[in-house]
Amino acid sequence: MKNEWINFFSGSVQVKVTGRGLERFLNECVREKIDIWNVRKLGTESLTFYIHLKDIRKVRPIIRRSECKLSFLDKKGLPFLMRKSILNSGFAIGAVLFFALIIILSNMVWGIEIKGAKPDTEHLVKKELEKMGIEKGKMQFTLENVEDIQRHLTDNIDQITWVGVELRGTTYHFQVVEKNQPEAPESFSPRHIVSTKKAVITDIFVEQGTPLVKVNDYVNKGQILVSGEIGTDGEKPQYVPARAKIFGETWYKSDVVVELSTKLNVFTGNNKTKHYLQIGSLSIPIWGFGKHEYKDFVTETNDHSIKFMKWSLPIGYKHVTIREKEEKIREYTEKEAIAAGKEYGKTKLEKGLDDDAEIIGEKVLRQTTNNGKVKMEIYYNVIENIVTTIPLVQGD
Repeated sequence: MKNEWINFFSGSVQVKVTGRGLERFLNECVREKIDIWNVRKLGTESLTFYIHLKDIRKVRPIIRRSECKLSFLDKKGLPFLMRKSILNSGFAIGAVLFFALIIILSNMVWGIEIKGAKPDTEHLVKKELEKMGIEKGKMQFTLENVEDIQRHLTDNIDQITWVGVELRGTTYHFQVVEKNQPEAPESFSPRHIVSTKKAVITDIFVEQGTPLVKVNDYVNKGQILVSGEIGTDGEKPQYVPARAKIFGETWYKSDVVVELSTKLNVFTGNNKTKHYLQIGSLSIPIWGFGKHEYKDFVTETNDHSIKFMKWSLPIGYKHVTIREKEEKIREYTEKEAIAAGKEYGKTKLEKGLDDDAEIIGEKVLRQTTNNGKVKMEIYYNVIENIVTTIPLVQGD
Protein backbone atom coordinates (compact mmCIF):
# COMPACT_ATOMS: atom_id res chain seq x y z
CA MET A 1 0.00 0.00 0.00
CA LYS A 2 2.84 2.39 0.84
CA ASN A 3 4.53 1.66 -2.55
CA GLU A 4 1.27 2.33 -4.37
CA TRP A 5 0.97 5.78 -2.80
CA ILE A 6 4.62 6.55 -3.59
CA ASN A 7 4.11 5.45 -7.18
CA PHE A 8 0.98 7.63 -7.46
CA PHE A 9 2.70 10.79 -6.28
CA SER A 10 5.92 10.25 -8.26
CA GLY A 11 4.22 8.93 -11.41
CA SER A 12 4.80 5.64 -13.27
CA VAL A 13 4.84 4.49 -16.91
CA GLN A 14 4.01 1.13 -18.48
CA VAL A 15 6.47 0.34 -21.28
CA LYS A 16 6.97 -2.41 -23.84
CA VAL A 17 10.44 -3.61 -24.81
CA THR A 18 11.06 -5.77 -27.89
CA GLY A 19 14.28 -7.23 -29.23
CA ARG A 20 16.81 -10.05 -28.80
CA GLY A 21 18.68 -8.46 -25.87
CA LEU A 22 15.89 -8.60 -23.29
CA GLU A 23 17.96 -10.45 -20.68
CA ARG A 24 20.91 -8.07 -21.13
CA PHE A 25 18.48 -5.14 -20.79
CA LEU A 26 17.01 -6.46 -17.53
CA ASN A 27 20.45 -7.15 -16.04
CA GLU A 28 21.64 -3.61 -16.80
CA CYS A 29 18.47 -2.15 -15.23
CA VAL A 30 19.25 -4.04 -12.04
CA ARG A 31 22.82 -2.77 -12.06
CA GLU A 32 21.61 0.80 -12.54
CA LYS A 33 19.15 0.31 -9.62
CA ILE A 34 16.09 1.00 -11.77
CA ASP A 35 12.88 -0.31 -10.15
CA ILE A 36 10.82 -2.56 -12.44
CA TRP A 37 7.52 -4.21 -11.46
CA ASN A 38 4.58 -6.07 -12.98
CA VAL A 39 6.86 -7.64 -15.58
CA ARG A 40 4.96 -9.72 -18.17
CA LYS A 41 6.55 -11.68 -21.01
CA LEU A 42 4.58 -11.52 -24.24
CA GLY A 43 6.82 -13.86 -26.22
CA THR A 44 10.48 -14.73 -26.74
CA GLU A 45 11.38 -11.19 -27.75
CA SER A 46 8.79 -8.96 -26.01
CA LEU A 47 7.81 -7.99 -22.47
CA THR A 48 5.96 -5.22 -20.59
CA PHE A 49 6.64 -3.68 -17.18
CA TYR A 50 6.23 -0.51 -15.10
CA ILE A 51 9.00 1.94 -14.18
CA HIS A 52 9.11 5.25 -12.34
CA LEU A 53 8.70 8.41 -14.40
CA LYS A 54 12.05 9.68 -13.14
CA ASP A 55 13.86 6.57 -14.45
CA ILE A 56 12.93 7.02 -18.13
CA ARG A 57 16.15 8.97 -18.83
CA LYS A 58 18.22 6.13 -17.35
CA VAL A 59 16.44 3.51 -19.45
CA ARG A 60 17.03 5.14 -22.85
CA PRO A 61 20.85 4.56 -22.96
CA ILE A 62 20.34 0.95 -21.84
CA ILE A 63 17.82 0.40 -24.64
CA ARG A 64 20.34 1.58 -27.22
CA ARG A 65 23.09 -0.69 -25.90
CA SER A 66 20.78 -3.70 -25.74
CA GLU A 67 19.62 -3.37 -29.37
CA CYS A 68 15.99 -3.25 -28.22
CA LYS A 69 13.06 -0.98 -28.97
CA LEU A 70 11.04 0.86 -26.31
CA SER A 71 7.40 1.97 -26.60
CA PHE A 72 5.05 3.52 -24.06
CA LEU A 73 1.72 1.87 -23.31
CA ASP A 74 0.21 3.69 -20.29
CA LYS A 75 0.95 6.42 -17.77
CA LYS A 76 -0.35 6.84 -14.23
CA GLY A 77 0.07 9.14 -11.25
CA LEU A 78 -0.28 12.69 -10.00
CA PRO A 79 2.09 14.42 -12.48
CA PHE A 80 -0.03 13.25 -15.41
CA LEU A 81 -3.28 14.24 -13.66
CA MET A 82 -1.90 17.73 -12.99
CA ARG A 83 -0.82 18.11 -16.61
CA LYS A 84 -4.24 17.01 -17.78
CA SER A 85 -5.91 19.46 -15.39
CA ILE A 86 -3.74 22.30 -16.69
CA LEU A 87 -4.68 21.45 -20.26
CA ASN A 88 -8.37 21.44 -19.23
CA SER A 89 -8.08 24.41 -16.81
CA GLY A 90 -10.67 26.46 -18.67
CA PHE A 91 -13.39 23.93 -17.97
CA ALA A 92 -12.29 23.45 -14.34
CA ILE A 93 -12.13 27.20 -13.67
CA GLY A 94 -15.51 27.69 -15.31
CA ALA A 95 -17.09 24.97 -13.16
CA VAL A 96 -15.59 26.45 -9.96
CA LEU A 97 -16.73 29.96 -10.88
CA PHE A 98 -20.22 28.69 -11.72
CA PHE A 99 -20.68 27.01 -8.35
CA ALA A 100 -19.16 30.00 -6.56
CA LEU A 101 -21.58 32.33 -8.35
CA ILE A 102 -24.57 30.13 -7.44
CA ILE A 103 -23.49 30.09 -3.77
CA ILE A 104 -23.03 33.89 -3.74
CA LEU A 105 -26.41 34.51 -5.35
CA SER A 106 -28.09 32.02 -2.97
CA ASN A 107 -26.77 33.95 0.04
CA MET A 108 -27.77 37.44 -1.11
CA VAL A 109 -30.94 39.33 -0.21
CA TRP A 110 -33.15 39.53 -3.30
CA GLY A 111 -36.47 40.57 -1.80
CA ILE A 112 -38.04 42.42 1.16
CA GLU A 113 -41.79 41.99 1.69
CA ILE A 114 -43.71 43.98 4.32
CA LYS A 115 -47.32 43.06 5.08
CA GLY A 116 -49.91 44.40 7.52
CA ALA A 117 -48.56 47.98 7.61
CA LYS A 118 -50.03 51.22 6.32
CA PRO A 119 -47.96 53.12 3.70
CA ASP A 120 -46.56 55.54 6.31
CA THR A 121 -45.57 52.74 8.68
CA GLU A 122 -44.14 50.67 5.81
CA HIS A 123 -41.95 53.64 4.87
CA LEU A 124 -40.66 53.88 8.46
CA VAL A 125 -39.88 50.15 8.50
CA LYS A 126 -37.95 50.41 5.22
CA LYS A 127 -35.97 53.40 6.53
CA GLU A 128 -35.08 51.52 9.70
CA LEU A 129 -34.03 48.47 7.66
CA GLU A 130 -31.76 50.67 5.54
CA LYS A 131 -30.08 51.93 8.72
CA MET A 132 -29.42 48.30 9.68
CA GLY A 133 -28.00 47.59 6.20
CA ILE A 134 -30.83 45.26 5.21
CA GLU A 135 -31.45 45.89 1.53
CA LYS A 136 -31.38 44.06 -1.78
CA GLY A 137 -27.95 42.87 -2.85
CA LYS A 138 -26.49 42.50 0.67
CA MET A 139 -24.99 39.18 1.78
CA GLN A 140 -27.14 37.45 4.38
CA PHE A 141 -24.27 36.37 6.63
CA THR A 142 -23.19 40.02 7.08
CA LEU A 143 -26.60 40.97 8.53
CA GLU A 144 -28.05 40.52 12.01
CA ASN A 145 -30.15 37.45 12.78
CA VAL A 146 -33.96 37.63 12.63
CA GLU A 147 -34.35 37.87 16.42
CA ASP A 148 -32.13 40.97 16.61
CA ILE A 149 -33.90 42.54 13.59
CA GLN A 150 -37.29 41.95 15.23
CA ARG A 151 -36.13 43.46 18.53
CA HIS A 152 -34.60 46.51 16.80
CA LEU A 153 -37.73 47.30 14.79
CA THR A 154 -40.04 46.90 17.80
CA ASP A 155 -37.86 49.14 19.99
CA ASN A 156 -37.32 51.91 17.43
CA ILE A 157 -40.70 52.27 15.68
CA ASP A 158 -43.43 53.57 17.99
CA GLN A 159 -46.20 52.90 15.48
CA ILE A 160 -45.92 49.11 15.70
CA THR A 161 -46.84 46.74 18.50
CA TRP A 162 -45.21 43.63 17.06
CA VAL A 163 -43.37 42.61 13.92
CA GLY A 164 -42.70 39.07 12.73
CA VAL A 165 -39.46 38.53 10.79
CA GLU A 166 -38.80 35.46 8.68
CA LEU A 167 -36.07 34.71 6.14
CA ARG A 168 -37.32 32.33 3.47
CA GLY A 169 -34.71 31.58 0.83
CA THR A 170 -33.40 34.94 -0.36
CA THR A 171 -36.38 37.05 0.79
CA TYR A 172 -37.11 38.70 4.14
CA HIS A 173 -40.80 38.62 5.10
CA PHE A 174 -42.10 41.14 7.66
CA GLN A 175 -45.57 40.86 9.22
CA VAL A 176 -46.43 44.11 11.04
CA VAL A 177 -49.06 44.69 13.72
CA GLU A 178 -49.69 48.40 14.24
CA LYS A 179 -50.66 50.09 17.51
CA ASN A 180 -53.46 52.24 16.18
CA GLN A 181 -56.22 49.66 16.45
CA PRO A 182 -59.81 50.75 15.80
CA GLU A 183 -61.25 52.47 18.84
CA ALA A 184 -63.97 50.62 20.71
CA PRO A 185 -67.37 52.19 20.17
CA GLU A 186 -68.23 54.59 22.97
CA SER A 187 -70.97 53.52 25.34
CA PHE A 188 -73.89 55.95 25.48
CA SER A 189 -75.76 54.31 28.33
CA PRO A 190 -76.51 56.61 31.32
CA ARG A 191 -73.73 56.62 33.90
CA HIS A 192 -72.18 58.47 36.84
CA ILE A 193 -68.56 59.53 37.17
CA VAL A 194 -66.98 58.45 40.46
CA SER A 195 -63.61 58.84 42.12
CA THR A 196 -61.06 56.03 41.86
CA LYS A 197 -59.25 57.02 45.07
CA LYS A 198 -59.05 59.50 47.94
CA ALA A 199 -58.04 62.93 46.66
CA VAL A 200 -58.38 66.71 46.91
CA ILE A 201 -59.96 68.13 43.75
CA THR A 202 -57.60 70.47 41.85
CA ASP A 203 -59.32 70.86 38.48
CA ILE A 204 -62.74 70.06 36.98
CA PHE A 205 -63.88 70.03 33.37
CA VAL A 206 -67.42 68.65 32.86
CA GLU A 207 -68.68 67.95 29.31
CA GLN A 208 -72.01 66.41 30.30
CA GLY A 209 -73.73 65.73 33.60
CA THR A 210 -74.30 67.48 36.93
CA PRO A 211 -71.11 68.23 38.95
CA LEU A 212 -71.46 67.34 42.64
CA VAL A 213 -68.02 68.55 43.82
CA LYS A 214 -65.85 71.61 43.36
CA VAL A 215 -62.19 72.51 43.51
CA ASN A 216 -60.48 71.89 46.90
CA ASP A 217 -63.14 69.38 47.97
CA TYR A 218 -61.87 66.20 49.59
CA VAL A 219 -63.38 63.06 48.04
CA ASN A 220 -63.31 59.37 48.94
CA LYS A 221 -62.91 56.38 46.69
CA GLY A 222 -66.22 55.52 44.97
CA GLN A 223 -67.79 58.94 45.66
CA ILE A 224 -69.95 60.31 42.81
CA LEU A 225 -68.25 63.35 41.28
CA VAL A 226 -70.53 64.01 38.30
CA SER A 227 -74.07 62.69 38.18
CA GLY A 228 -75.64 61.40 34.98
CA GLU A 229 -79.02 62.71 36.16
CA ILE A 230 -79.78 66.25 35.03
CA GLY A 231 -82.85 68.44 35.48
CA THR A 232 -84.29 71.06 37.80
CA ASP A 233 -86.50 70.48 40.83
CA GLY A 234 -90.05 69.60 39.94
CA GLU A 235 -89.15 68.48 36.42
CA LYS A 236 -88.75 64.96 35.18
CA PRO A 237 -85.02 64.18 35.31
CA GLN A 238 -83.03 63.17 32.25
CA TYR A 239 -80.43 60.43 32.35
CA VAL A 240 -77.26 60.94 30.30
CA PRO A 241 -73.78 59.41 30.07
CA ALA A 242 -71.73 61.77 32.23
CA ARG A 243 -68.45 62.95 30.72
CA ALA A 244 -65.73 64.84 32.59
CA LYS A 245 -62.04 65.17 33.37
CA ILE A 246 -61.38 65.71 37.05
CA PHE A 247 -57.88 65.97 38.45
CA GLY A 248 -57.09 65.58 42.10
CA GLU A 249 -54.11 65.56 44.40
CA THR A 250 -53.41 62.02 45.55
CA TRP A 251 -50.77 60.48 47.83
CA TYR A 252 -48.42 57.52 47.46
CA LYS A 253 -45.96 55.95 49.83
CA SER A 254 -42.88 54.05 48.65
CA ASP A 255 -40.29 52.01 50.56
CA VAL A 256 -36.80 52.27 49.04
CA VAL A 257 -33.56 50.50 50.01
CA VAL A 258 -30.19 51.71 48.67
CA GLU A 259 -26.89 49.92 49.38
CA LEU A 260 -23.93 52.16 50.17
CA SER A 261 -21.55 49.75 48.41
CA THR A 262 -22.58 47.73 45.34
CA LYS A 263 -20.59 45.39 43.07
CA LEU A 264 -21.32 45.93 39.38
CA ASN A 265 -20.17 44.07 36.26
CA VAL A 266 -19.47 46.53 33.45
CA PHE A 267 -17.93 46.29 29.98
CA THR A 268 -14.56 48.01 29.56
CA GLY A 269 -15.03 48.67 25.83
CA ASN A 270 -12.20 46.29 24.88
CA ASN A 271 -13.19 43.45 22.58
CA LYS A 272 -11.69 40.93 20.18
CA THR A 273 -13.37 39.64 17.04
CA LYS A 274 -12.80 36.22 15.50
CA HIS A 275 -14.08 34.80 12.21
CA TYR A 276 -14.44 31.10 11.48
CA LEU A 277 -15.30 28.85 8.56
CA GLN A 278 -17.78 26.33 9.96
CA ILE A 279 -17.74 22.84 8.40
CA GLY A 280 -20.16 20.63 10.30
CA SER A 281 -19.01 20.77 13.94
CA LEU A 282 -15.49 21.85 12.93
CA SER A 283 -14.57 25.54 13.25
CA ILE A 284 -11.59 26.69 11.15
CA PRO A 285 -10.26 30.17 12.10
CA ILE A 286 -9.85 32.51 9.11
CA TRP A 287 -9.31 35.85 10.87
CA GLY A 288 -8.62 37.10 14.37
CA PHE A 289 -5.94 34.63 15.43
CA GLY A 290 -4.35 34.44 18.83
CA LYS A 291 -5.65 34.30 22.37
CA HIS A 292 -7.15 37.18 24.27
CA GLU A 293 -5.81 38.35 27.62
CA TYR A 294 -9.14 39.12 29.26
CA LYS A 295 -9.59 37.62 32.72
CA ASP A 296 -13.33 38.18 32.76
CA PHE A 297 -15.29 38.30 29.52
CA VAL A 298 -18.54 37.58 27.69
CA THR A 299 -18.65 35.72 24.36
CA GLU A 300 -21.24 36.55 21.69
CA THR A 301 -21.61 34.13 18.76
CA ASN A 302 -23.48 34.61 15.49
CA ASP A 303 -23.79 31.64 13.10
CA HIS A 304 -24.69 32.05 9.43
CA SER A 305 -25.22 29.00 7.21
CA ILE A 306 -24.18 29.05 3.56
CA LYS A 307 -26.95 28.21 1.11
CA PHE A 308 -26.90 26.59 -2.32
CA MET A 309 -30.13 27.41 -4.11
CA LYS A 310 -32.80 26.57 -1.48
CA TRP A 311 -30.67 24.11 0.50
CA SER A 312 -28.52 24.91 3.53
CA LEU A 313 -25.02 23.49 3.16
CA PRO A 314 -23.07 21.98 6.07
CA ILE A 315 -20.73 24.94 5.58
CA GLY A 316 -21.18 28.25 7.33
CA TYR A 317 -19.61 31.39 8.68
CA LYS A 318 -19.27 32.08 12.41
CA HIS A 319 -18.62 35.49 13.91
CA VAL A 320 -17.45 35.56 17.53
CA THR A 321 -17.07 38.72 19.62
CA ILE A 322 -15.29 38.50 22.98
CA ARG A 323 -16.03 41.49 25.23
CA GLU A 324 -13.97 42.23 28.30
CA LYS A 325 -15.83 43.01 31.50
CA GLU A 326 -14.70 43.93 34.96
CA GLU A 327 -16.12 44.19 38.42
CA LYS A 328 -16.51 47.71 39.79
CA ILE A 329 -17.61 48.78 43.22
CA ARG A 330 -20.01 51.72 43.37
CA GLU A 331 -19.68 53.68 46.61
CA TYR A 332 -22.35 56.07 47.89
CA THR A 333 -22.13 58.52 50.74
CA GLU A 334 -25.27 58.65 52.87
CA LYS A 335 -26.29 61.90 51.19
CA GLU A 336 -25.77 60.42 47.70
CA ALA A 337 -27.72 57.30 48.67
CA ILE A 338 -30.68 59.41 49.78
CA ALA A 339 -30.66 61.32 46.47
CA ALA A 340 -30.41 58.05 44.48
CA GLY A 341 -33.24 56.53 46.53
CA LYS A 342 -35.50 59.51 45.86
CA GLU A 343 -34.79 59.31 42.13
CA TYR A 344 -35.35 55.55 42.05
CA GLY A 345 -38.63 55.84 43.96
CA LYS A 346 -39.85 58.63 41.67
CA THR A 347 -38.96 56.69 38.50
CA LYS A 348 -40.66 53.58 39.81
CA LEU A 349 -43.82 55.55 40.67
CA GLU A 350 -43.92 57.28 37.26
CA LYS A 351 -43.99 53.92 35.49
CA GLY A 352 -47.28 53.10 37.21
CA LEU A 353 -48.95 56.47 36.53
CA ASP A 354 -50.81 57.68 33.45
CA ASP A 355 -49.08 59.98 30.97
CA ASP A 356 -51.04 63.02 32.15
CA ALA A 357 -50.13 62.52 35.82
CA GLU A 358 -47.56 64.76 37.52
CA ILE A 359 -45.56 64.34 40.73
CA ILE A 360 -45.63 67.70 42.51
CA GLY A 361 -43.92 66.90 45.78
CA GLU A 362 -42.01 64.37 47.84
CA LYS A 363 -41.05 64.01 51.45
CA VAL A 364 -38.94 61.47 53.31
CA LEU A 365 -41.03 60.31 56.25
CA ARG A 366 -38.54 57.90 57.76
CA GLN A 367 -34.86 57.16 57.14
CA THR A 368 -32.50 54.65 58.73
CA THR A 369 -28.94 53.49 57.96
CA ASN A 370 -28.01 49.96 59.00
CA ASN A 371 -25.68 47.19 57.73
CA GLY A 372 -24.47 49.30 54.81
CA LYS A 373 -27.99 50.10 53.61
CA VAL A 374 -30.11 53.23 53.64
CA LYS A 375 -33.82 52.51 54.09
CA MET A 376 -36.35 55.24 53.35
CA GLU A 377 -40.09 55.67 53.45
CA ILE A 378 -40.97 58.37 50.89
CA TYR A 379 -44.28 60.20 50.59
CA TYR A 380 -45.27 61.58 47.13
CA ASN A 381 -47.92 64.14 46.13
CA VAL A 382 -49.38 63.48 42.67
CA ILE A 383 -51.85 65.34 40.44
CA GLU A 384 -53.74 62.82 38.28
CA ASN A 385 -57.05 62.04 36.64
CA ILE A 386 -59.17 60.30 39.31
CA VAL A 387 -62.36 59.45 37.41
CA THR A 388 -64.05 56.25 36.38
CA THR A 389 -67.65 55.47 35.48
CA ILE A 390 -70.44 53.33 36.90
CA PRO A 391 -73.85 52.59 35.30
CA LEU A 392 -76.69 54.88 36.36
CA VAL A 393 -79.78 53.15 37.69
CA GLN A 394 -82.95 55.25 37.65
CA GLY A 395 -83.87 56.11 41.20
CA ASP A 396 -80.22 56.47 42.38
